[in-house]
Amino acid sequence: MKIYCKNTDEYLSMLGGEKVIDLIPRLKEELPFRPICAYVNNKTEDLCFPLFSPKQVEFLSDESATGKRVYVRSLCMMLYKAVTEVLPGTTLRIDHSIAGGHYCRITKDDKTLELTKDTIVDLKNHLQGLIDSDIPFKRHERLTKDVIDMYRDQGLHAKVTLLETLHELYTTYYKLGNIADGFYGPLAPSTGFIKEFDLRLYKDGFMLFPYNAEKTSEMLQKNPPQEKMYKAFTDQLRFNYMIRVRNVGELNRAVQEKRTAGLINVAEAMHEKLIGRISDEIADRRKEGAAGIVLVAGPSSSGKTTSTKRLAIQLATNLISPKMISLDDYFVNRENTPKDETGDYDFESLYALDLERLNSDLKKLLAGEEVNIPTYSFELGRRVEKDKRMRLEKDDVLIMEGIHGLNPELTHAIHTDDIFKVYVSALTTLKIDNHNWISTSDNRLLRRIVRDYKYRGTSALESIRRWPSVRRGEEKWIFPFSENADATFNSSLIFELGVMKEFALPLLREVPRDNVAYSQAFRLMKLLSYFESIPTNQIPSTSLLREFLGGSSFRY
Repeated sequence: MKIYCKNTDEYLSMLGGEKVIDLIPRLKEELPFRPICAYVNNKTEDLCFPLFSPKQVEFLSDESATGKRVYVRSLCMMLYKAVTEVLPGTTLRIDHSIAGGHYCRITKDDKTLELTKDTIVDLKNHLQGLIDSDIPFKRHERLTKDVIDMYRDQGLHAKVTLLETLHELYTTYYKLGNIADGFYGPLAPSTGFIKEFDLRLYKDGFMLFPYNAEKTSEMLQKNPPQEKMYKAFTDQLRFNYMIRVRNVGELNRAVQEKRTAGLINVAEAMHEKLIGRISDEIADRRKEGAAGIVLVAGPSSSGKTTSTKRLAIQLATNLISPKMISLDDYFVNRENTPKDETGDYDFESLYALDLERLNSDLKKLLAGEEVNIPTYSFELGRRVEKDKRMRLEKDDVLIMEGIHGLNPELTHAIHTDDIFKVYVSALTTLKIDNHNWISTSDNRLLRRIVRDYKYRGTSALESIRRWPSVRRGEEKWIFPFSENADATFNSSLIFELGVMKEFALPLLREVPRDNVAYSQAFRLMKLLSYFESIPTNQIPSTSLLREFLGGSSFRY
């Protein structure tokens, strides 16, 4: 049979049952990298995937976005094996990603162990030993009831709960030596494919990095651990433990036992409480004669708009009158907009805004003067002057929402005491299980797919295609300034992917299979398949989720 290799644009002959990895020697060194996985008909598969019919194959390196996920997953299974050998009877918990790595804890009887440098050295030595031994990751598929028994024997109780709520007949898992584990994506062929890693003590646990020690140090100099982000993650994890919904299996069980109404009410109340606290902080600063301007910033689909509207309500309860300005009205004319490396207009650049006009208006407003706020016409691509006069009275506060709110250059002419900065991001803390976390980026992408289809008629294919560009803009213009925030609001909701499922799945299914974006659509569909559906009618009209689903009591 013929296999089409997309990398080299050629057909290769194979016998049925040969594996994807068997193609590599036939490429005659035409592949400029060592593959770690491949797209097979635009679905991510491991290199040991057997081929029984004609397929399209595209090999991927560990530098690609998909390859990096495979690399990290493989490293996580190796870490699990190392922990079982160095600290038998303990539980590895990979909580979330932060500062370019993954924050991990080791617990025993649900209590976090205090780790030492010697423990980290032992774990490093075991990981290096696994790399040197080049042990294969062996993929298996067995009856789910047998896999449940195997996981229970290993103490992987979160995986047991998940499988018990999914009711699948068969389950896929991997073995590494004498241990088994499951992931919602493929692994590398063997431990020898993992060339670099680093472990660093951090807080109550340690950080796992997919780089060597030198690269890790360089990266941490540019992107040090984010203390405020860590606190927001930790606070949410404590909340998850309190309500006994720490992973998807426990959420599914709550749905099946019809406990979601109470869960939703508690999660929404926590959102309201957090926003209320931010309002109180602003009110305290106002008593000191400061914080006349509130800036709300965050990455795409983090829920900035609803968070801003709910903050305005809370400020009113503190006898503060909020007035709002849209940063979009301060865009420069289209012909003056900077361009990105592809030659397209870069509307996410800070310099797409008229910074001098903005700072001039803000200074006048803080001085009690009246200004005429500009209006930007996206249809015309230029500013149009309308009568939008504004003045700040004694009890007023000005609120501006936009991606650049935390960047000090945005308000370079305004004294820092006059500004209160709020960072909004969906810091997802719900995990599939102790070794599989849910990416905050995936959570936001699903929000964006649903919202942009509903309000802008944008297909899931187009949303997925644009996402890498959005992420590059966030890495450049938002994330480096997150620690500048005076307050951080975690806009994630523990139940939201169960609600999003019924909205996102039909859109993802429309992504054509012959498009490379199908690989991401399929991955997101697999993620959503782990969730029990949660009815939309249980979501209040004031919920942040309504910004994406529709049915909000706020006007957008």
